[in-house]
Amino acid sequence: MTITRPAHVVVLGASMAGTLAAHVLARHAGTVTVVERDALPEEPRHRKGVPQGRHAHLLWSNGARLIEDLLPGTTDRLLAAGARRLGFPEDLVTLTGQGWQHRFPATQFALLASRPLLDLTVRQQALTAENVTVLQRTEAVELTGSAGRVTGVVVRDLGSGRRTPLDADLVIDATGRGSRLKQWLSALGVPALEEDVVDAGVAYATRFFQAPPGATTRFPAVNIAADDSLREPGRFGVVYPIEGDRWIVTLSCTRGARLPSDEDEFLPFAKDLAHPLIAELLRDAEPLTPVHGSRSGANRRLYPERLEQWPDGLLVVGDSLTAFNPIYGHGMSSAARCAVTLDRELARGGPSEAGAGRLVQKAIGAAVDDPWILAASKDIDYINCRVDATDPRLVGVDTEQRLRFADAITAASIRIPEASEIVTDVMSLNSPQSELGSNRFLLAMRSSERRPELTAPPLSPDELAVVNLDAARIAPAAVRS
Repeated sequence: MTITRPAHVVVLGASMAGTLAAHVLARHAGTVTVVERDALPEEPRHRKGVPQGRHAHLLWSNGARLIEDLLPGTTDRLLAAGARRLGFPEDLVTLTGQGWQHRFPATQFALLASRPLLDLTVRQQALTAENVTVLQRTEAVELTGSAGRVTGVVVRDLGSGRRTPLDADLVIDATGRGSRLKQWLSALGVPALEEDVVDAGVAYATRFFQAPPGATTRFPAVNIAADDSLREPGRFGVVYPIEGDRWIVTLSCTRGARLPSDEDEFLPFAKDLAHPLIAELLRDAEPLTPVHGSRSGANRRLYPERLEQWPDGLLVVGDSLTAFNPIYGHGMSSAARCAVTLDRELARGGPSEAGAGRLVQKAIGAAVDDPWILAASKDIDYINCRVDATDPRLVGVDTEQRLRFADAITAASIRIPEASEIVTDVMSLNSPQSELGSNRFLLAMRSSERRPELTAPPLSPDELAVVNLDAARIAPAAVRS
């Protein structure tokens, strides 16, 4: 088959997925047009098109490495701007449903920063090619073409209301959770896409705090998780060090629990978590913002590759394809995986060629499969979770057996170094999820190197001193009282 270089590609959305996709497409296409509904800020500011942007984010090492390969120097720019590089699990204090995680030596890492800083740093590098044009305050209205081939998109200027058709050899939908892809395809006569949804009703409330002097560099991140075995709505909390000598504190819950909606409710919710560590850290901390909340944490996956005929000239990436509960930190890494896959497939041939789009879309779907199953299989265990799925890994299996194995995985990973390393590799997307069923991991779970159970947060005297925290206030006796 003769491969034709796309003359014009339109990317819908300047999300992390859209920005990275536009960057790689600039290498393979004549021109690239990015269509973005928001006005893109030139400094780290929240924007409406990233509804979860006010909440805690981390960029796992897999995603960080992929972005670094695409955009050399990204990590250094983030660190220079105040982002924090945390080694996992060493630089994280975590309470799981099975107890406290031992802080074993780091085997992977994550970059912690506000989402606006992460987006801006990537965007400033990714959209600089001369053949890339960004149309801001412009939204996609409809796709043009037919059920067999998409030939472009109609866009509308939000200021004037003027509609303009953009012809394209390839259209990329990266508009995120609010994507209108299903309606657009229906208008072209494309059969309905299969969709899996795992919705635990996750909601988030976030505040920024001034961290104590030195806390953003000499104090670990904190993660207090829920115990899903209690069969009650889950409550969670994280404290992440970010740029500007600040803590970003995100509290969250699953369906059935009441999320704090104002300042007066924020600290009491933190006190009611499985351990009061976060509340103790915030007791004397200076809040810098009001409470920002959102309820957009459902896991949702579309399956374009399952259609017998997928329209040529159209691909779907990022949250438009697979959206995750953000608590697991896989969204940005998945966006990077989509971009790298797109880059690889474009180097092999043109997705605008007849029949090639479906194959490329299938490869993109495979790239996000591990983060999908990691997030969905965890959330499905929470009480009141609403499930509409056909994935055999989520339905039609022995639920109790899966729960017991998940508990065994956690119990091993928090106390056995080798098990912790494997789980960390999987959670950071550096190893496939199937590694949790490997002989290597099963042997690690039975290791005699199991450390003793921790009864209090594993914080050193120096770390406690940095945040002026009395160890007695977080000791078991204090917790029980």
